[in-house]
Amino acid sequence: MAVPWLQTVDLGAELRAAGDWLRRPGLVRRLPGALRAHLAAAPASVAYAFTLFVTWWTLRGVGESVEHRLILSASTNLRNMQRDPVQVLVASAFWIEGGFPWLVIAEFLVVMAAAERWLGTGRWIALFATGHIGASLLVVTAIDRALDRDLIPVRVATAADVGTSYGFTAVLAALAFRFRGWVRVVWVVVVLGALVVAIVIEPTFTDYGHFCAALIGLLVGTAATLFWRRIERHRAVRS
Repeated sequence: MAVPWLQTVDLGAELRAAGDWLRRPGLVRRLPGALRAHLAAAPASVAYAFTLFVTWWTLRGVGESVEHRLILSASTNLRNMQRDPVQVLVASAFWIEGGFPWLVIAEFLVVMAAAERWLGTGRWIALFATGHIGASLLVVTAIDRALDRDLIPVRVATAADVGTSYGFTAVLAALAFRFRGWVRVVWVVVVLGALVVAIVIEPTFTDYGHFCAALIGLLVGTAATLFWRRIERHRAVRS
C-alpha cells in the first residue's frame, strides 16, 4: 500500500520534468487535458473553491447589514464558541469577507489541489480540518485567558473571524514533507519565518492562529512520517 507521507520527490527533478513537458510541441492542445486531470484528482479542493464562490456571491446579494450579521454569526469569536462551538467551527470555514476571492480560489485550485493529489482526499480533509479546528480553539482559548486578565478590549470577544486561512496554513506547512533534503528544511523555514515576521510587525490573534496552524501541520506531518516509517521497518523485518 502506497503511503503518501513516504512518497517524497526531488524538487529539482520535478521542475526539470515540468520544463520538459512545457517545451514539448502542442502545449496549447495538451494544456486543457492536463488541467482537467489536475482538478479531477482533487475533488474536495474544487468543491471547496466552488462553495467559497457561492457563499461570496450570497453575501453580495443580501446587503451590508445582513452580510455583517451573517459573518458575525459564523465567526469563531469567544461569544459564538461558548454558545455553539460545533456549528461555528464548521460555518466559519466557508465564509470570506471582502471582494471577490480570486486569490483564495486560486490557492485552492493550485496549492490545495496539489496537496490533495499527494495526500488523497480523505487525508487532505482531515489535515485541513485539524488545522482549522485546532488553531481556532487555541486562539479562542488565548482570548478567553487574556480577557480574564484584562489584557485586551472586551470587543475582541465578539469580533468577526471567518475564513479558510488556518486550514490552508496547516496543509501548506505539511507540504514540506512532500519534498526531501534541503528543500524540506527551506520550506519549513520560509513558512514559519513569514508567519513570525507577521507577528513581529503587527501582531493580531489571527497571526498567532496562523502560526499555531503551521505548527499543527508540521506536527501532523512529523507524526505521520515517523509512524509509517516505523511500520515499513516492521514489515521489512517480518519479510
